[in-house]
Amino acid sequence: MNIETFFKITYGLYVVSSKSGKKMNGYVSNTVVQVTAEPAQLAIVCSKDNYTAEMISESKLVSISVLQKDYDPETIGNFGYKSGRGFNKFSGVHYKFGKTGVPILLQDTIAWFECEVVQTYDVGTHLIFIGRVVDGETLDETLEPLTYTYYREVKKGKAPKNAPTYINPEKMMNNNEDIANERYKCGACGYVYDPEVGDPDHGIPPGTKFEDIPQDWTCPICGADVTFFTKE
Repeated sequence: MNIETFFKITYGLYVVSSKSGKKMNGYVSNTVVQVTAEPAQLAIVCSKDNYTAEMISESKLVSISVLQKDYDPETIGNFGYKSGRGFNKFSGVHYKFGKTGVPILLQDTIAWFECEVVQTYDVGTHLIFIGRVVDGETLDETLEPLTYTYYREVKKGKAPKNAPTYINPEKMMNNNEDIANERYKCGACGYVYDPEVGDPDHGIPPGTKFEDIPQDWTCPICGADVTFFTKE
């Protein structure tokens, strides 16, 4: 099968958020879709390994922030490539609490929805939450929404490992390609690793080839791991 076939399905990009007690978290999703109009309901797909899935399951509350096309890469890095289990993703970002008390990301957002979960479906590695919309707002009519196609083809972004569209990089790699001295770009935030410069602030001296970087090294800008870097 040609893996590229899967990328012909169109998606948007969103930050899906929830809370449980005093805890709150969010993640970048490309699988949110409206499923009914009366009542207005949205389907949200979330990995079972995702910390936010636990919160949605417990509280039955969820918000969806529609990201703008001209986004800050740090927003994707923060919500898409960092775990919220030991890190507050909402620290230092612009957000508010909705009618139900769920956090709603406003940063890089052109519109948002607030939902109460009415049904949950187990589809193996992921859960599908059906949320009844209780509130929503358009923040800026002049801005375009970010699509997964634009993120992947123009920004050269990659799906996080918990995303339904994630594909193991080894399946996309040409094993005969010489990548020894090439620069590599972070698929989350756009940071470029240059072997001549290295990353001395994080223990990678100048002259270190990308393939020689320790596997526990992460992007100094957004925290994405080495698997999310591609040759520039």
